[in-house]
Amino acid sequence: MPAMDDGPDSIILRYLRRIDERLERVDTRLEQLTHRTRVLEETTAALAHNVAAMSGRLGDVDVRLTRIERRLELVQV
Repeated sequence: MPAMDDGPDSIILRYLRRIDERLERVDTRLEQLTHRTRVLEETTAALAHNVAAMSGRLGDVDVRLTRIERRLELVQV
């Protein structure tokens, strides 16, 4: 009489376990990629905020420099 491990049910269970293991790896990888994407989005948002802040500050410096140049009569008005 053949062993129960060699039956069709056993083969199906073996394949299902393999599929389950692969799905676990895929799920883990997807979680990692989702986390990395979230970090990239947060970093991009922070960079955009910093660029906007620097742009505003440079605009202020430009206004002040123009005013100084006019006071010192370094430029034509």
